[in-house]
Amino acid sequence: MKRGRKPKNPVPESMPDSPMVVDDVFSVNDVEVADDTEEADEPVVAEEQPDSVVRRGRGRPPKKKSRNDVENSDTAVLRRNSRANGVCSPNFNNNVSSSAVPVGKVNNNVSSSVVPLGIISESAPPNVTKVVPSMDAVVKVFCVHTEPNFSLPWQRKRQYSSSSSGFIIAGRRVLTNAHSVEHHTQVKLKKRGSDTKYLATVLAIGTECDIAMLTVEDDEFWQDVSPVEFGSLPALQDAVTVVGYPIGGDTISVTSGVVSRIEILSYVHGSTELLGLQIDAAINSGNSGGPAFNDKGNCVGIAFQSLKHEDVENIGYVIPTPVITHFIQDYEKNGEYTGFPSLGVEWQKMENPDLRMAMGMNSNQKGVRIRRIEPTAPEYKVLKPSDIILSFDRVDIANDGTIPFRHGERIGFSYLVSQKYTGENASVKVLRNSKTLVFNVQLAPHKRLIQAHIKGKPPSYFIIAGFVFTAVSVPYLRSEYGKDYEYDAPVKLLEKHLHAMAQTEDEQLVVISQVLVADINIGYEEIVNTQVLAFNGKPVKNLKELAQMVEKCNSEFLKFELEYQQIVVLQTKTAKAATLDILTTHCIPSPVSDDLKT
Repeated sequence: MKRGRKPKNPVPESMPDSPMVVDDVFSVNDVEVADDTEEADEPVVAEEQPDSVVRRGRGRPPKKKSRNDVENSDTAVLRRNSRANGVCSPNFNNNVSSSAVPVGKVNNNVSSSVVPLGIISESAPPNVTKVVPSMDAVVKVFCVHTEPNFSLPWQRKRQYSSSSSGFIIAGRRVLTNAHSVEHHTQVKLKKRGSDTKYLATVLAIGTECDIAMLTVEDDEFWQDVSPVEFGSLPALQDAVTVVGYPIGGDTISVTSGVVSRIEILSYVHGSTELLGLQIDAAINSGNSGGPAFNDKGNCVGIAFQSLKHEDVENIGYVIPTPVITHFIQDYEKNGEYTGFPSLGVEWQKMENPDLRMAMGMNSNQKGVRIRRIEPTAPEYKVLKPSDIILSFDRVDIANDGTIPFRHGERIGFSYLVSQKYTGENASVKVLRNSKTLVFNVQLAPHKRLIQAHIKGKPPSYFIIAGFVFTAVSVPYLRSEYGKDYEYDAPVKLLEKHLHAMAQTEDEQLVVISQVLVADINIGYEEIVNTQVLAFNGKPVKNLKELAQMVEKCNSEFLKFELEYQQIVVLQTKTAKAATLDILTTHCIPSPVSDDLKT
């Protein structure tokens, strides 16, 4: 028998090779979603990993862990627990960008700099301790949402609850994100260190800038708290600290980073382009509406969305102070939110020298060429296609459409337009037929043929003989075709969504969304989301006009002319008589929405 060492104890096969990862946690309406309307009583606890297998035998005694090893081990546990708590990254898509999503979407790139308040390690950045006094103004927002059902516009979807962040500003007001309180039925706020939730009132919702303003009537809420003070627009590489109540726990937490980019960004929720800050601090679900502080403890922005892509890590976006100030002053001037104005033109770059020569520009002139002008815009009366915009409010525009911003920086000239308020005038210098002209134009909000939002109002509908007529909007397309509606919706509707312009202020794209099957509409069952062009030979301008024409029709037949040269013909008396029975069968309270009733 051969002598030798004893074999080592085998490692059990059941021991996992890596930390457990739970299923992806998806969020609804861009904020962390709770199971019920109240806050969970028990925090989510990560499942414990099995202890290491103890091996017996000869050998050197194990080395004592150094302090650094212990800290690294603690960091690993923090990351493992974060993953077990559901910090995973589902892939979302909105109508602006397939990779940018509002904050509220979860991020699996949890930074080790996320430190709950009161657990500040020695390696934490020094600016964390500087903004502690301002953290008392950060609140947790609880909202119960009841969204309209755009596919069945006479009813609403099942309510759900969400939580996000907000902060107190001067004037007994609280700011948060618009998508955090969209379609709200109840909003409650809870201060840091408090066990009381206070009912809040929504004062204004700015869909374009993704900001909402709240207030609380209870005087107790405003006691022992100082409002947040705003700072100036930060520079590149300035340190920022995002404070809020993200997923992974119930207490306040902070993430720190620096400003990595300042430019015009696509605001996913508002489907607009405004000034934004890109930061490398981790922004996760629940951070929506949380403030971003500079190293002096002043607020320089509001966290609102992050970039989700397999090739990027820790890219978050913050609404900067110029946009926040515009929203607040707009509300104070008008008593309500009126929106950001638009120039109402589509333009082309003039970087090609031959193009500039053909347009009559000399070597010293720079600008952009107007391609199209919205018929509903005030500029439609004075500007013309092929005009060269040389300057806006006496600021020269480059051939690529940019203007000087700060030292060593340039930004799109739409930034100048966004600094204006609805109804204000602006000076526009153009080059037309080699002549320089200056116009004083009045600015107004952008009018879309297919609206990006219905601003909290219920969707409109009209029903006759089982035919459901409605107006197309982006929420309607998303309801019908999902988040990838830009790929799945009919080409005709997408072309109008992307390129068509409204000819009048009240113009709408009216479609037959579906047919509620009955004997009266036999043969028409397959008509779905098809545009209605005319009724009895008269063009259809909007849904209300169509409903009025049908109700007042005394002709023998109702004739609807649809897209693709389709027609629908019904006997007038029979169709109107059958409508009541169809409504009763489908439990529909009214054949027409309240906003269309005369």
